[in-house]
Amino acid sequence: MTTLQVEKDNPKSKIQGRIEFKKVDFAYPTRPQCLILQDFSLDVKAGTSIGLVGRSGCGKSTIIGLIQRFYDVDRGAVRIDGMDVREMNVLWYRGFTALVSQEPAMFSGSVRDNIAFGKPEADEEGIVEAAKAANAHEFISSLKDGYDTDCGEHGIQLSGGQKQRIAIARAIIRDPAILLLDEATSALDAQSEQVVQEALDRIMTGRTTIVVAHRLNTIKNADSIAFLGEGKVIERGTYPQLMNKKGAFFNLATLQK
Repeated sequence: MTTLQVEKDNPKSKIQGRIEFKKVDFAYPTRPQCLILQDFSLDVKAGTSIGLVGRSGCGKSTIIGLIQRFYDVDRGAVRIDGMDVREMNVLWYRGFTALVSQEPAMFSGSVRDNIAFGKPEADEEGIVEAAKAANAHEFISSLKDGYDTDCGEHGIQLSGGQKQRIAIARAIIRDPAILLLDEATSALDAQSEQVVQEALDRIMTGRTTIVVAHRLNTIKNADSIAFLGEGKVIERGTYPQLMNKKGAFFNLATLQK
């Protein structure tokens, strides 16, 4: 039975969130001669977190895009729970994923509207609970109009940390099986980063989480870390394991101290 049949016969079917890259080659359509990923393999167990690190251009954000199926691989496969994503209904599948990026999309409308965008049918209780989990309820409640406060075009009425926490609340309310964090704290000051990171650490629990990180302190608690280079995984292990190995990850970490 194909995934499309499963979805049709059982609309309540869900994914667990295991992610596998199997010998993937990928180049962007505009630069077909430049392979970003080459014979790339990675296995992430459902419910675990992994940090992706490496120098600019090594393919970290590309992996996020392939998981969301904004592109298809040139060779190999990306599989979710053993099923090739190309065989899945893309809208159904994306319903189980959520992305928090460096510059979250904010829409004109209220804070409530921006959180509920992740789940339009959400009730007030669900919106507030998502905001609390994102460390956002307190600052939202302090705004003049609370959850009815207009965010302004592109969230101009809010600070960077506030926008990021609303974006996290929007992700939480989706209750995703797969959470994608693409440099989610890199544009924040130290104080805002700490508050946002606390919210992220909380919502990562029990979800398959891919964390693209520049600041290595944001992935110290990840279940594993993969250092990417030349389109492949060069090293993989926990933060202490990779530091003790004194290899490529250690060298990068040393440069950040």
